[in-house]
Order: sequence, then C-alpha cells, then structure tokens
Amino acid sequence: MNKHRLIIVEDDFDIATMLQIYFGSLGYEADLAPRGLEALEKTRQKMPHLIVLDIMLPDIDGYEVCRCLRTQTRTSHIPIIFLTQKDERSDKLQGLELGADDYVTKPFDIEELRLRVQNAIARSERERLTDPRTNLPTGRLIEEQLRQIIRKEGWAMLDIRLNHFEPFKEAYGFVASDDVLRFTGMLIGEVLDELGSVNDFIGHIGGDNFMVITEEENSIEIRHRLTTRFNDEVLTYYSFKDRQQGYIRLSGDKVPEMKSPLMDLSVGVVSPNEYQFADIREITELAAEARRLDKV
Repeated sequence: MNKHRLIIVEDDFDIATMLQIYFGSLGYEADLAPRGLEALEKTRQKMPHLIVLDIMLPDIDGYEVCRCLRTQTRTSHIPIIFLTQKDERSDKLQGLELGADDYVTKPFDIEELRLRVQNAIARSERERLTDPRTNLPTGRLIEEQLRQIIRKEGWAMLDIRLNHFEPFKEAYGFVASDDVLRFTGMLIGEVLDELGSVNDFIGHIGGDNFMVITEEENSIEIRHRLTTRFNDEVLTYYSFKDRQQGYIRLSGDKVPEMKSPLMDLSVGVVSPNEYQFADIREITELAAEARRLDKV
C-alpha cells in the first residue's frame, strides 16, 4: 500500500512532533511545517494527500494558507482539516467557507483526528478526485478543468505518455513502477514551476498517462524541458547493466526472450489556436493523436 503523505502545519513544537510520531506509527508520511509560507512551499514541492492546518501561525494565518491553496489550480483539490484552539462558530464557518474539509478544536482527541484524516483521504479517493499513487487530480477534476477552458483562448493541453512503462513494470515490479509515476508527477510540477504559471493544471489520466493545461505561449518550451529531463533522469530507476546496454530483457517460460527499450516520454500538444473544439472529448482525442504522432 502506498504511504499517504500529510503536511502538519503547526508552530507548537510539542504538538507537531507528537502528531508526526503518531501518524508515522500508522504508516503515514508526516511532514512538518511550523509556518504558513513554509507549508505552501512544501505543498508546491511535493503534493500531500491531506493538510492538517493550525489557524494561529507566526507569519500568515491558516485562513490565508487555505485561501492560497484553494485559489491555485494545482492545489485546490487537497483536503484540509483545520486544527485550532478557537471554538467560535464564526471561526468554523470562516474556515468552511474558504473550502476546508473539516475542523477539529484543541484540545483534541487524537483518535478522532485520525478518523477524520482517514475519512477525508478515503472520500477523496472514493470520489476519484485524485490518483492514490501521485495524488494528482484525475477523473472528474480533469473533466471540470477541460470544461472551464473549452470556450477560452490562449491555453494549450499537453497529453503525456510514458513509453515502455509496462515492460518496466513487468521487469522491476509494482513498487518501482509506482515510484516512477510519482517521479513523473513531481518532475512535471518542477518544470511548470520553472516555465509555467500558478494557474497551470496537472492531471493523472491513469496508468502511464498524464496531462497538463498551461498557457499556449509556454507549451512548446515546457514540452521540450519535460522530455529532455525525463529521458535523462528516469535512467536512475534502472540497474547499471540495463542503463549500459540501453534496454531490458524480458523472458518467460512460454514466450521467447524479448528486448524492450528504456522509458521515454511522448508529448502531444493542442490549443484553440489550431483547432475548434465542440466538446471536451475532442480536446482529449486530438491531444492523444498528437502524442501518438510524437513517436512516429
């Protein structure tokens, strides 16, 4: 089972450490952020499955952290549970109006907090809001983004596919292949941080297939940087022998030995500057066709 990643935003060292140890003992990957701006930076670097967020922080308050997360396309889907000493109805309503998923008041029952965290993550995955391996939006969230842009101008969609992913999974196993998917999601985020904008969107369509919505003027450079970096950096997931020979050997009891190339990326790009789209299905179909042609 993949570890669920939490960011605990709490400036009280004792409470933060206790929560980190407790959730770590349950199999979570719990990262600490004592300040609001640090929490935003850690969220940008590596997407969490959920954020436990104190309201009273030394720099910006939890309300402002929540507002920033909810107004940025790439982080708007992350479940947030407020953790605070405040117990006023108006404070709770303010947090919920900003898009928080739940609210726990100090002093809290740690078992109750555990259940609220567990339920919020399960609800997100059950509704297919995110892929559990990469924690990137999938399904309905991707469709919502496509519906928002279809009548607009100036955007581009990138359809991204990991070529030769299935042979890699067969040779190296599910754990290694999930690591490659997480690496790919993080790499896309790093490239968009460098070349894109805060309004860019990353989705995990499923399996070895990702997508990006960005500004059209940035799309070609993003495509080039993605393919170059992936093709170089994915080599670290192969053994020295496979890197040296440039392929992996696959064999079975009833099939002849075959060679599979190492993984690389195909990226197709479409924009309203080139096409007129009648519905979101046309966007995805044309992007997929452009991606298939990328390897011809």
